[in-house]
Amino acid sequence: MPSNNSFSQLRNTLRQQIISLQPDDFTDLALQIFRYQALNNPVYGQYIGHLRVDIDTVKQLSDIPFLPIQFFKHHTITSGALPEPVSTFESSGTTSKTSGIETHTSRHHLFDRNLYETVSTNIFEQVYGHLGNHHILALLPSYLERNNSSLVYMLDHFIRQTHSAYSGFYLHNTNDLLERLRLLATNPDGKKVLLIGVTFALLDLAESENDLAFLADLQNLTIMDTGGMKGRRKELLREEVHQILTSRFGVPSIHSEYGMTELLSQGYSQGDGLFTPGYTMRILLRDVNDPFTLHAYQESKSKTGGINAIDLANLDTCSFIETQDLGRFGPEPESFYVMGRFDNSDIRGCNLMVL
Repeated sequence: MPSNNSFSQLRNTLRQQIISLQPDDFTDLALQIFRYQALNNPVYGQYIGHLRVDIDTVKQLSDIPFLPIQFFKHHTITSGALPEPVSTFESSGTTSKTSGIETHTSRHHLFDRNLYETVSTNIFEQVYGHLGNHHILALLPSYLERNNSSLVYMLDHFIRQTHSAYSGFYLHNTNDLLERLRLLATNPDGKKVLLIGVTFALLDLAESENDLAFLADLQNLTIMDTGGMKGRRKELLREEVHQILTSRFGVPSIHSEYGMTELLSQGYSQGDGLFTPGYTMRILLRDVNDPFTLHAYQESKSKTGGINAIDLANLDTCSFIETQDLGRFGPEPESFYVMGRFDNSDIRGCNLMVL
């Protein structure tokens, strides 16, 4: 095992490489982080050992073992000797309709506030432009009722970066939300307006009796769906949800965010459910019947597979996660669609509405 001093130096070096990462350097940095976590993460190291994988034989991304996401429910996932976490994100619990038993929740410790905030900001701004040129109105009732949501943490940081008096969170006070949107429609300042919300809350607003015709005057309006019905409404196909929202809000498309408790990086869709992962993230697809067989992009554009996520921002936990999401490659190798979840897996709010 390396000394605390050499461990700290290596961690700092990897951290800086993550922040300044260029696309051509992704594979090399991912392999460096794999070796770092294989040696310094007890849970991941034991998992690799059980698979009888020789670390020195891992030469490409497809060779890397992916840790099943369920480990975050029952184990503390950390890489190296770290101080106390600055925050602990926790997934929302779900209750079985048949047994009434609540499932275990995932817990993801955050040790480096600056890394998370820097990476998430970089990812957002590469797609949507500088946060200072936005008003962000967040309609997240189910998330705001908890104090350990990674989405709320990220959006709180984004909202503060906008330096806008219009930006803010909304629980059930949709009248205040609509009043602010009316003010922005009548007094445009050239900034972009982002209304981001959990699926059921956006649908509730869209199907309410409120007059939303004024939204047509908001030329810079973007509606972003974070997913999640949470048992509040009947599950709908993504296409059905987005058709309702585009019609009622008067926008050409609905944007989406792909993220989850166990990942510190995000992907964004600017319409039609086609996601592009952030610069610190890559998506691979595994065979639905054999988790150790990966689909090659050129051979399986139309195949549905399990999503394996590489998230380099998870430097202090585990960057190689076998999720319970189903996906399909998009027209480019870096793009992907989210098709739903594996049968009998927990339903979570990470933009999954096809069940």
